[in-house]
Amino acid sequence: MRAGAGGSVCARVAAALLAASAWHASAHAQEAFPGGKPIELTVLFPAGTSADVTARVLADGLSKQLNTHVLVVNRPGAGGAIGYKYVAAQSTGGHHLVWNSNSISTTFHTGMMAIDYRAFAPVARVLVEAPLLVVKSDAPWKDLREMIAYAKSSPGKLTVGNSGAGSHTHFSAVMLFKAAGVEVTDVPFGAAQVIPSLLGGHVNAAMQLPGALAALVRNGNVRVVAALSAKRDPAFPDVSTAVEQGVNIVADAWRGIAVPMGSSPAVIAKLEDAIRKTVASPEFIKACENLSVAPAFLPAADFGRLIAKEDSELALVIQTLGLKKSAN
Repeated sequence: MRAGAGGSVCARVAAALLAASAWHASAHAQEAFPGGKPIELTVLFPAGTSADVTARVLADGLSKQLNTHVLVVNRPGAGGAIGYKYVAAQSTGGHHLVWNSNSISTTFHTGMMAIDYRAFAPVARVLVEAPLLVVKSDAPWKDLREMIAYAKSSPGKLTVGNSGAGSHTHFSAVMLFKAAGVEVTDVPFGAAQVIPSLLGGHVNAAMQLPGALAALVRNGNVRVVAALSAKRDPAFPDVSTAVEQGVNIVADAWRGIAVPMGSSPAVIAKLEDAIRKTVASPEFIKACENLSVAPAFLPAADFGRLIAKEDSELALVIQTLGLKKSAN
């Protein structure tokens, strides 16, 4: 044997043993999780909203997949900042999840919180929703073109409600009418107050997500005048997109699961697998159809790239609108 060869062999053996030990620890962590402990899923909006309802459907599926209770806890406020900050401060054992969305970027870039998407490890995207512009069924406008014509003739008189300053529906409305070149008055509400305010005649229109509107559309209470999606929403096939009506704006909203940064890759992998199976289940697909949202699973790595890409895009939009701020 050459001099030093024994040391080289020993080093290789040690490295192999170390790798095997790490693999065993990772496999054990994945197998042990959740260890009989309940999992808490933080929802950033009040009970009864579309975000809450879809989270509860997901939680039911995850409870079955992980053989433990997945409890939904509503922590609304500040455009999502309250819930995000709570989850970011929790342990990294995988027992604290956040039902995150595009709001992770809008909340940060508008100065409502000091942490951004990098405070969380992405687990999986679950679904997508396209914001819808709606009016009361007896409103004089039949489509987006007619609303824009009115806004041009009466600058600032058209009032449009949304789920709150800094929310995805807020930015969707701002971007839509800015792209159309008209001036409207934005009226931010809490998510649960938008539609009652529209039905009560306090605003002319509202920008909301499909889950909050499907039943109202079916019952004839409201009419959808535009979808801010890349293609027509299957739940509303007769509704033209904003692009089809001459306004080049797409503002799909996504929802997914994230955990505090530093969480075990093995635990994330187990959560990702449970989400993938839940999203593919007939029960979840049917529930999404009833809520007018689209299942859209993406694994952790792809989800992380999507969030990072969109964060830079939203930062530019928010800056262009003069709304970019830093948290105090």
